[in-house]
Amino acid sequence: MNMVWLIDACVGGSVAGLAFVFLRAFTAGTQAYADEHAQQTARNFEDIFLFIPPRRIAEIAWACAATVFLLVAWVFFRIDNPTSTTVGLVLGVAFGLAAIRLPDHVLVLLRERRRVRFNLQLVDALSHMSNALKAGFSINQAFETIVENGESPIAQEFSLFLQQIRVGVSFNEALTNMEQRVGSDDLTLVCTSIDIARRTGGNPTEIFDKISLTIRERMRIESRVRTLTAQGRLQGIIVGGMPILLGVVLTFLRPSLMLPFLSSFVGMVSVVVVAILLTIGALIIRKIIRIDV
Repeated sequence: MNMVWLIDACVGGSVAGLAFVFLRAFTAGTQAYADEHAQQTARNFEDIFLFIPPRRIAEIAWACAATVFLLVAWVFFRIDNPTSTTVGLVLGVAFGLAAIRLPDHVLVLLRERRRVRFNLQLVDALSHMSNALKAGFSINQAFETIVENGESPIAQEFSLFLQQIRVGVSFNEALTNMEQRVGSDDLTLVCTSIDIARRTGGNPTEIFDKISLTIRERMRIESRVRTLTAQGRLQGIIVGGMPILLGVVLTFLRPSLMLPFLSSFVGMVSVVVVAILLTIGALIIRKIIRIDV
C-alpha cells in the first residue's frame, strides 16, 4: 500500500513538474513574442508619426487579450457543466491570443486613413510644386514650399524627405524611403516620374500637371464607385452584424435562455456554423462591391 502511494506521489509530482516547466516556457515564449511584436508595431507607428513606447503597446495588447478571455470564459462558465466551462476556457484563450494583435488592426486603419488624406493633399501639392518650378525654384525648394504651407501628413513626409537629403541620403533613396513609408500608388507614380525626369531631362512642371489631372480623374471615378456600392456595403454590415448583435443582446437580457443553448453541443455547433456562414457571406459581398479603378 505504501509502495502504491509512493508511486502515485512520484507520478503526480512528475506531472506537476512537467506542467510547471511547460507553463513557464510557454509564458516566457509568449512574453518574448509580445515584446518583439510590440517593438515592431511601435516602429510601424513611427512611420505614421505616432510615437508610442513598445511597452505601452504591449500593455494595451495584454489588456485587450485579458478582457476578451474573461468575457468569453464568463459566457460559457457553468458550475454544473464542466464541458461548457472547458470549452469557454479554450475559446477564451484562442480569442484572447487573437486580441493581442488588436494594435496591428488599429495601425492598418490609421495607415489607410492617413494614406487617403495624403492622396487628397498630393493633388494640390503637385499644383503648388508645378507653380514653384515655373517661378524658377529648384525641385528641393518646391518640396520646401509644401512643407512650409502644407498640412499633415504630406508636410511631415516631405519634411522628413528633405531632412534625409540634408544628412547625406541620395535624392532617389530619400524618394524611395518616402514611397515605402506612405504606401500610396499615386506617390509611386510621382516618384517614378520625378526620377525619369531627372534622368532624361524632362519637363517636371508638365509632368506634375498631367499627374495631378490623372489623380483628380481617378478620385472622381472612385467616388462615383463608392456611391454606387454604398447600398451593398450597408446591406453587408446589417446582414453580418444582426446575428451577432441579437446574440449578445439576448445573452444579457435572457441568460437563462441563451446560456444553456451556448453550453450544449448542438448550440456550440450552431454558433460555429453561423460564424463560418457569416464569414463566407462577408467575403462574397466584399468581392462583389470591391472594384479596382
